[in-house]
Amino acid sequence: MSPYLPIIGIMAIGGLLMAAMVVMSAFIGPRRWNRRKYESYECGIDPTPQPVGGGRFPVKYYLVAMLFIIFDIETIFLYPWAVSFNKLGMFALIEMLLFMVTVFIAYAYVWRRGGLEWD
Repeated sequence: MSPYLPIIGIMAIGGLLMAAMVVMSAFIGPRRWNRRKYESYECGIDPTPQPVGGGRFPVKYYLVAMLFIIFDIETIFLYPWAVSFNKLGMFALIEMLLFMVTVFIAYAYVWRRGGLEWD
């Protein structure tokens, strides 16, 4: 139990701080009720039942989101490799170089096709 004692202590302190902030916000925060305050916030634009443009998002939005996910997953694969690099040896180095070359080819392709342009 002793190795887990610091972790339990940090979690207890975090929980106490969280509870204290929630309780103190009720006492310190403003008490003026306002109908506008409880409306959903949409970047300074008044919310409407039908979004501007018929509710359609441009395809560019989804392409950028997919590219972000793809290149984010690449970094997730790099962390375990970096941590266990000494144990894996030359095989891991060659495999990671092949992986990085493949990802950079994909990145160059996306860049060349204009997938990273914000216009």
